[in-house]
Amino acid sequence: MTVTGPMVLTPAQARVLGALMEKETTTPEYYPLSLNALMNACNQRSNREPVMNLDEDEVRLALRGLEDKQLAGRARSPDGRVTKYEHWLGEAFNFTRAEGVLICVLLLRGPQTPGELRGRTERMHRFDEIADVLSGLQKVMEREPPLAALLPRQPGTKESRYAHLLSGPVEAAAMAFATEAAPAADGSASDERVARLEASVAELRREVDALRQKIDDLFA
Repeated sequence: MTVTGPMVLTPAQARVLGALMEKETTTPEYYPLSLNALMNACNQRSNREPVMNLDEDEVRLALRGLEDKQLAGRARSPDGRVTKYEHWLGEAFNFTRAEGVLICVLLLRGPQTPGELRGRTERMHRFDEIADVLSGLQKVMEREPPLAALLPRQPGTKESRYAHLLSGPVEAAAMAFATEAAPAADGSASDERVARLEASVAELRREVDALRQKIDDLFA
């Protein structure tokens, strides 16, 4: 099964899906997860942004929504008397290992820079270089529909952040920036475009200052 259309996950569904993906890799001996183990994984205070406090009913509701989307649900190979749950991202998107762990950490921790993603995915997959992270991000951005987007650089920061799109599109301005500024593996194209944008902003500021000075002189 391959997903071809748009998909919008609720925050609870995104957290449940990310938790299942993470635990499959980090604690395979306990995967698939019981409902209680899944709830604990969703609500853990480390490696989660924001920290959530989902109750059992909310996790069940999120699982039903994910099952309707064919992304997760009851384990297809029952093991014992306790019902357990698994994700089906491999069937839905046919991710490479790199793509899967990047989406997983974006689901669990929100928008992040390539450097943050490299450090936070290390338990699941080792990226030797930032270029490898950027390459994986580029692949999920080029999916149809896209599964990630590049966000505008925040004031005072050196790196732009990336966000997943499984919970719907980011704001129009961010999407426009992502379309124009999707970086090459070495990031040079992105840096060049950002430099041009910063120069344009500086020029606009100079024009505004000059206009303000003329107004002040007029009413002096």
